[in-house]
Amino acid sequence: MNAPDLTPLSPLLYMALVQAALAEDLGRAGDITSDSIIPETATVRVTLRTRQAGRLAGIDIAEAVFRQVDPRLQVEKFFRDGDALSPDNVIATIAGPARGVLTAERTALNFLGHLSGVATATARMAAAAAGHKARICCTRKTIPGLRALQKYAVRAGGGANHRFGLDDAVLIKDNHIGVAGGVRQAIARARAHAGHMVKIEVEVDTLAQLAEALLEKPDIILLDNMPPDMLREAVRITAGRVILEASGNVNLTTVAAIAATGVDLISVGALTHSSACLDLGLDFDWAG
Repeated sequence: MNAPDLTPLSPLLYMALVQAALAEDLGRAGDITSDSIIPETATVRVTLRTRQAGRLAGIDIAEAVFRQVDPRLQVEKFFRDGDALSPDNVIATIAGPARGVLTAERTALNFLGHLSGVATATARMAAAAAGHKARICCTRKTIPGLRALQKYAVRAGGGANHRFGLDDAVLIKDNHIGVAGGVRQAIARARAHAGHMVKIEVEVDTLAQLAEALLEKPDIILLDNMPPDMLREAVRITAGRVILEASGNVNLTTVAAIAATGVDLISVGALTHSSACLDLGLDFDWAG
């Protein structure tokens, strides 16, 4: 499968994270294992390989880890983010001072394995929903501090991003509705407050709430935990007047039936909070 049309992630969004991760690992004294065992002049050539099939995300971040530890390390990349991977693919080679490679190895693989795992889970979910218009999207259920990276990984897997934070879109959920006194009241207050560039989405649990929400003409309606028959009826009632997003109980077993109802978006929190790391590893070839 070809890589999606993916704008590279700006280093401004990850360099501070790379530095913080390395500082966490190196602590006050640095890599005392490598520094005490490995001669300063020793060099290696390392092959970064896949151990299982998946989708790549985070290769530039992994390179940044190696380069941050030792600028003399040379990284040659053979795949780009969004590419499909088969077992035993050579993703990249790293050559240079052995101490630098050994010091950077775990932090680089932590970023790369996690983000590739998110991309892989997204790609599998998108494939399961293929043949329908629904796009798979993420949520705000992200690891604190890693949101921009995880949402980038979702895009690398062929998915779409939901809002990035509380400040870029209005999402009226059930608790907001309860405090506001009803669906229509909540939407009306949000519209009066939000700027003209801000989208308004409201969550509904029933078809009665859907009908109420449609009267206020929000931009998006989130259909929460509705079974496929109810989702299909919601699509019929809405008749294309607003974007419909389905959420709740979405997994590889259920996503095809949800997509078949005709909804526009399917949001999956598990993409970012529960995806397993893609199994990757470094093979060492000592050069001296």
